[in-house]
Amino acid sequence: MKLYRAEKNADLEFSFPDEAIWDELDKQGVKLPVQMKFVDLVIERENDILLVEIKDPSNKRTPPDERAKYFKRLSDNSILTQELTPKARSSYTFLHLMERDTKPLKYVVLIGLDAYDPVQQKALLTGFKDRLLADIRCETDTPWRRQHIADCVVVSVDIWNKTFADWPVARIAEATNIAEAID
Repeated sequence: MKLYRAEKNADLEFSFPDEAIWDELDKQGVKLPVQMKFVDLVIERENDILLVEIKDPSNKRTPPDERAKYFKRLSDNSILTQELTPKARSSYTFLHLMERDTKPLKYVVLIGLDAYDPVQQKALLTGFKDRLLADIRCETDTPWRRQHIADCVVVSVDIWNKTFADWPVARIAEATNIAEAID
């Protein structure tokens, strides 16, 4: 089993079986093309390739005011147009130029929403996938002629673990806090 965290201070940790084919696309400390933004992970499956972007406003290190700002950016779609869509486009372009786009690409956005109440979570996720896919396919006055992203999904940690049970993600801060409470 291989463990992965998108950033050094990330609370979310993925467990990938040894046979899983995945790659960290947005690698820290390596030379990447200038002005391109990449998704965190690329996971190759039998019939498709998943582009996985991880956003975690529920990280224990996120101050409450930052969490509120993030909620607003999720609500007004600015995170969608300014971060998520450009990452899908740049990641696709990179994979295409590296001749790694041999299967349909699907965009998975994992958002750590557990710091928000269930009503807020539902409000954020309702229709988000449709808005994201529409923005990916039509960033200009004219839609892209090539549908570079076959589909997308926006999930919480709970939904990720139900959908991708072979690659569970856990909030390690909770495990650390429980261990500290026991001592």
